[in-house]
Amino acid sequence: MWILIVAALVYVPMAIEAQRAARNERAQRGRGGVEPPGDVYRLMQGVYPGAFAAMLVEGAIRGGPPPALVAAGAIVFAAAKAVKWWAIVSLGAAWTFRVIVVAGAPRVASGPYRFFRHPNYVAVVAELAGAAAMAGAPVTGALSLAVFALLLRKRIAVENEALRALGPSAQSAPSTSNQVG
Repeated sequence: MWILIVAALVYVPMAIEAQRAARNERAQRGRGGVEPPGDVYRLMQGVYPGAFAAMLVEGAIRGGPPPALVAAGAIVFAAAKAVKWWAIVSLGAAWTFRVIVVAGAPRVASGPYRFFRHPNYVAVVAELAGAAAMAGAPVTGALSLAVFALLLRKRIAVENEALRALGPSAQSAPSTSNQVG
């Protein structure tokens, strides 16, 4: 039963985020937004949900973690979601899963962007760590974090380059996940 609860905690918010991202993506494209080349979105699109699925499978095979680890993972996961949604709300219609550049769009320097350059990605890493603990999946959790870190490295480089291409005023504000839209 615990695995179904963890799966719901992971995938229900993910579905809500996907709907919001798709709506915002359509709006960004309607405003002339374009995707810069070299993004790893297609890989992230499969790796992100797949990582959680792999953790759930590992956890089921292992018989689940002790209750204290589930609780600790839930706290980390909830905190990560709070940061992620703070970033989403702060970015408003500019938040998408993809990097979308809209020339002349203002940069967001409020909310978590006052403290982190990429708060959405900090949250995603914490989501993975929290889910690994909740599922009792040390192997797939560590592998997921390593693979996603590599993808994030490339994604952040694409975002930073997109901001540089927009000029000096865009560089003065912090860049972040999908803030370039």
